[in-house]
Amino acid sequence: MSTRIDSLTGIRAVAALIVCLTHAAFWTGGYTDDYVGRLFSRFEIGVAIFFVLSGFLLFRPWVRAAVDDSTPPSVQTYAWHRARRILPAYWLTVLAVYALFTVYAPPDAAPTGTGWSGLVRNLTLTQVYGVGHLHSGLTQMWSLAAEVVFYLLLPVIAWVLIRVVCGGRWRPDVLIVGLLAVMCISPIWALAVVGNTGADLTARLWAPAFLWWFVAGMVLAVVARLIRRWPATPSFAVAVAAFALSATGIAGEPTITPTTASATIVKHLLYLVIAVGLIGPLIVSDQSSWWARLCGSRPMVWLGEISYEFFLVHVVVLEVAVDVLGYGVFQGSMIVTFVVTTVASVPIAWVLHRATAPLWRIRRPGHVVAGR
Repeated sequence: MSTRIDSLTGIRAVAALIVCLTHAAFWTGGYTDDYVGRLFSRFEIGVAIFFVLSGFLLFRPWVRAAVDDSTPPSVQTYAWHRARRILPAYWLTVLAVYALFTVYAPPDAAPTGTGWSGLVRNLTLTQVYGVGHLHSGLTQMWSLAAEVVFYLLLPVIAWVLIRVVCGGRWRPDVLIVGLLAVMCISPIWALAVVGNTGADLTARLWAPAFLWWFVAGMVLAVVARLIRRWPATPSFAVAVAAFALSATGIAGEPTITPTTASATIVKHLLYLVIAVGLIGPLIVSDQSSWWARLCGSRPMVWLGEISYEFFLVHVVVLEVAVDVLGYGVFQGSMIVTFVVTTVASVPIAWVLHRATAPLWRIRRPGHVVAGR
C-alpha cells in the first residue's frame, strides 16, 4: 500500500522555487545588507525545507518498524534506493555542465573546480571539503553533499536510538529525547567552527552544521504517530513570523553562513521553526486544511515530482540566462531572471526526470525476489 502524501510532494515545489528565487536575487545584486536584502537572501529556507522533509520521509520506515515490532529496513536496500534516486540525475548534470563549460562559459563564471580534479570532486560530492572546488553552475550542490552525509548517518542514528536506547521497543518519549540530544550537534558545531580562524572555512557548510534540520524531520516522523491534527493556519503564521524575524540583524548578514556563531545558531534555529511550521500540518492524516489542499494540488505535485531535477539544473540555467539577458555583475531584474530561469529549467528538469526514472526500478545487485 502506498504511503505517499501528495502535499509533501507538492511542498517540494515551494522549496525548489524559493531556492531559485533567492539565487536570482543574489545574481542580480539583491543581497544588500538591509532588511529587504536579507529578506531576499532568506528564501534559501527552501534548503531547510528539503532537509526536514528528508529526515521525515527517510526515518518513517524505522519508526513504522518500531511501532509494529517488525524487522527494521534493510540498510543495503535503503542505500541502493538512495543511490539510484540521487546519483544518475546528479552525475548527468555534472557531466553536462563540465561539457558545456568546455565550449561556453558565462563571462562572470568563477575559475574554481575546473580540470579533472574538480570533476572528480564534484562527481563524488566532495567539493565542499576545502576551498576552491565548487564549479560554476553547480555551486548549489553543497547542500546535496550535506544531504548525502545524512543518508549515511541515518541508519546509525536509527539503530542507536531505537535498538540500543529504546531497546527495540516503541518508546516515542525516549526516542524524541534522544533525537533532541542529536540535534545539539549543530549548535555545538557552529560554536566550534564559526569565527574560529583555525577551522577550515568550508566547515560551515559541512553536514554537522545542518544536522538539526534533518533530525527535526525525524522528530516529525515520531510525532506523526502520536497526533491526528496539526492546525495549518497558526502553524503557517508562526513560520511567516519566524521568516520575517530572520531578516533582522539577529540572524546575521545575507549569507548562508553568518560570520558569528550566535547569528548562525539563531538563523538556523529560525529556519528550523519555519520548515517545521510549513511541513507539520502536512504530516497528519487530516489533509483537509487549505495548506494541505494547496500543496496537494495537481500542479504543485507535478512540479514537486521534478523538484530534485529542477534544483540540479537551475543554477547553470540561471547563469546562462543572466548572460543572455545582458545583465552585468550583480545587476538586472530579479523577477525577470527568476521567471526566465524557471521557465527554462522546468522542461530541462522534466526531461532529466524522465530519462533517469527507469533507473529507479533497477533492483539491488544480489536482491532475491520472494518466491523465486
